[in-house]
Amino acid sequence: MAPPGNRRPGYSRRAHNNIFFAYVAAAVGTVVGGALLFGSMGNTGNFASLRNLASDVTQPAAQLTAQGRSAAGGAWGVAAGYFTSGPENARLKKEVALGRVQAVELAAVKQENERLKAMLGLTSDTPKPIAFGWLVASTSASARRYATISVGSLQGIKSGMPVRTDQGLIGRVLEVGLHSARVLMITDPESVVPVRRASDSIPAFATGKGDGTLQLRLLTLGINPLKVGDAFVTSGSGGLYWPGTPIAVVSSLTRDGAIARVLGDPAVSEMVAVLPAWAPGDDPTLPPPADPVKAKADADAAAKAAAKADAQAKATAAKAAKQKAAQ
Repeated sequence: MAPPGNRRPGYSRRAHNNIFFAYVAAAVGTVVGGALLFGSMGNTGNFASLRNLASDVTQPAAQLTAQGRSAAGGAWGVAAGYFTSGPENARLKKEVALGRVQAVELAAVKQENERLKAMLGLTSDTPKPIAFGWLVASTSASARRYATISVGSLQGIKSGMPVRTDQGLIGRVLEVGLHSARVLMITDPESVVPVRRASDSIPAFATGKGDGTLQLRLLTLGINPLKVGDAFVTSGSGGLYWPGTPIAVVSSLTRDGAIARVLGDPAVSEMVAVLPAWAPGDDPTLPPPADPVKAKADADAAAKAAAKADAQAKATAAKAAKQKAAQ
């Protein structure tokens, strides 16, 4: 027969003490957990230092795990390539032959581009990365989209710097530790990036949906001009993200825009580059900002000249009226 559920501990002092301390621990844990929960809901930045410390502590293990995944994927690729080497070899030979022709054409276009830039006195606006690092972790089950990279403040990383892979933009630095940083990905619902269509610069906003895709919303209402397969790049409006960075490709259309697939997929990316935050004044092709003192002086001079010209015109008109009246 099973013992009753309300069985008492008897007269054992040790049993009474164990039950008492268990209740005390449960009560203290509930109070502390509730305080931490309400504190994090009130201000999410309260525990940023603790998160950064945890990221710094777990960064070596996470980096080792990421390298292990990369090595395992490479071994699987070698095993699979053993069975598909024949057709793959023939296809690669065709691609190499085509690539040689395209390489010659690309070299000619590059030389022509450099010659035209030299004629116009322009310089390359490609930013030099602050640091390169590993993408060691990223969220997958949560609606929020964050990633952890293996570089931090000791490598010159600061909050707000854009992060990209060789395929495209993945987000911006949100919090910085000593050896790691937390990245807000462009697929997060709180992320909004000004973009434009690469072919004709139609402006739009790219907002994360939390499911690995982006919602593109056009700034101009009317007939939707987008098509499946359109490529979008950052526009540089508002600063932060360097203009011309690849970001997404349209996968389906909506009433006021489209749904786009991101190019910089963290699932297939290993290395990332952290770029300096962009501001319109960083573009060497733009004219320097006007001196406010000189601009005010020029405006005053222009106003005086306009007033003088107006007075002369009125005097000339009055003189002509007098002459006409005398006749």
